[in-house]
Amino acid sequence: MDLEPIRGQIDDLDQQIVDLLNRRLALAAEIGKLKLGKGAPVYVAEREDAVLRRVAALNRGPIKEEALRAIYREVMSAARALEKPLLIAYLGPEASNAHAAAKRKFGASVSYLGVATVAELFTAVEKGEADYAVVPVENSTEGSVREALDCFVASDLKIVAQVHLEISHALISRAPLEKITKVYSKDQALAQCRAWLHRHLPAAALVESSSTSRAVQIAAEEPGAAAIAGELAAEHYGVPVVARQIQDKADNTTRFFVIGRQSSGSAGPGRDTTSFLISLGDAAAAHSGSLLEMLKPFANRGINLSKIESRPSKQRPWDYYFFLDVAGHQDDANVAAAVADLRKFCPLVKWLGSYPSSG
Repeated sequence: MDLEPIRGQIDDLDQQIVDLLNRRLALAAEIGKLKLGKGAPVYVAEREDAVLRRVAALNRGPIKEEALRAIYREVMSAARALEKPLLIAYLGPEASNAHAAAKRKFGASVSYLGVATVAELFTAVEKGEADYAVVPVENSTEGSVREALDCFVASDLKIVAQVHLEISHALISRAPLEKITKVYSKDQALAQCRAWLHRHLPAAALVESSSTSRAVQIAAEEPGAAAIAGELAAEHYGVPVVARQIQDKADNTTRFFVIGRQSSGSAGPGRDTTSFLISLGDAAAAHSGSLLEMLKPFANRGINLSKIESRPSKQRPWDYYFFLDVAGHQDDANVAAAVADLRKFCPLVKWLGSYPSSG
């Protein structure tokens, strides 16, 4: 086989690709100077969404769309790093699922800060210690992360974007399966593997940790201890994988929010989601049908709700906040009109952010 002519063509193409990438990043650096002069944010979620959709539409193969999107995420990550160094907070330590979600959204060219709790993610951005934070908010198997929802009540930060990450759990330990007496992990991860643990480790104590990565750190040091985490964490901390794919549901996905100081502009008709926090106050106790009344402003305008969830207000017994995800952007006329109607009888209608539905 004479491979050299083909390899020569590849080398020529590589040179063109490198030249074009550098030209693209030079233009991005110019945009960065203009943004900084106007005080505009470096990360613009709706622009990222538009670029990824555009390059996907240009693709004629054989490269798969997801691979192309991954490449362009890194290109945009490098471009943002030229515009301004970014620091992204995530629920750490390193190699956690939240870290993986953050890197999927922001790429390898920015800096990352691992923190111990969800509340610290909000604090890091509020204090300017991080530019953005990636917050776990919902799992397809176990539902919402309650701590994250509660943090939105007091915070003025906005949802900028969202990330969906498929979660594959492994049992990680220096001990063989029959010698494991404790299993550490985040509460959601333990719940997502409940049936597997009951079958294979019925006598093991299940112990909550601050994150899946922290669980692996404990398992690395404590005899008879295991952790539930991703294989990336096992590799990162040098602890063997005892069993793979132990989650109870095959399509186990976690939704993360990117939070920042400013919300995103519109990604275009039909491409945005908006989140609200709403309280009915005394109206909920005053008469029946108050919840239905809260939903009518959206239904009357044909606005679809993709999520509604209640959380105790913690201010008085049986008082609740409602979290809503609706189709559309805060600036859309029909969404704005629905909000105006809500404010007539709801004591609290808090806009949490509008962001591209993709992610």
